[in-house]
Amino acid sequence: MAGHSKFKNIMHRKGRQDAARSKKFAKLSKEITIASKLGGPDPDGNPRLRLAVANAKGLSMPKDNIQRAIDKGQGGDSEEMFEIRYEGYGPGGVAVIVEALTDNKNRSAGNVRAAFTKNGGQMGETGSVGFMFDRVGEIKYPAAAGDEDTVMEAAIEAGAEDVSSDMEEEGDGHTILTGFEDLGEVARTLEETLGEPESVNVIWKPQNTVPVDEDKAATLMKLMDALDDDDDVQNVYANFEIDDELMARL
Repeated sequence: MAGHSKFKNIMHRKGRQDAARSKKFAKLSKEITIASKLGGPDPDGNPRLRLAVANAKGLSMPKDNIQRAIDKGQGGDSEEMFEIRYEGYGPGGVAVIVEALTDNKNRSAGNVRAAFTKNGGQMGETGSVGFMFDRVGEIKYPAAAGDEDTVMEAAIEAGAEDVSSDMEEEGDGHTILTGFEDLGEVARTLEETLGEPESVNVIWKPQNTVPVDEDKAATLMKLMDALDDDDDVQNVYANFEIDDELMARL
């Protein structure tokens, strides 16, 4: 446990609330469908589906939408979906990992490659930057779940590895990191103590971050937005570090 470290997941999230919410619903629905198709429709017996449904509920996705996505995964006529990971470099030598879920590999590869090329980056081979990241579990709680000490104590008891709490701005809260294999058990234990989390995910955590100056930051953010806007892209991770004042101007 690294105490009060201020690590923040660098998964890019936009602030355009309505559009981002709608797009997130679509991506979560796709994840629920593929989880249902691969592991069955019962969340209790399907850990991947359980996580996807929990995340959908955390975003207040209607129950009917969730059930439709589960049912779609059980339908014999549902399209074949492929999980693909793309890797590359953005402006300033920033390492980027893109996770996609698609029914058309050629379309996804072309769109991701175009996003890199048009925004000062370069797509690489699978594995070209993955070694710079660790695969870990991430559990997020709102500030209302408790103060920093309360969440820290609960996380330690549950077997988590790290906690970051940011209570300065509305909407901030607590991020708890776990070992990849421990995510399910830690999440269940924390739910008994702190209640239902906002999200539970497996993420790519950068081992180190790369500072990005003003000359590169704007182009880098355009790359992040272009990737995040693609319907096939589920998650985008990068190892950049941008000054808070500069980020506020972008």
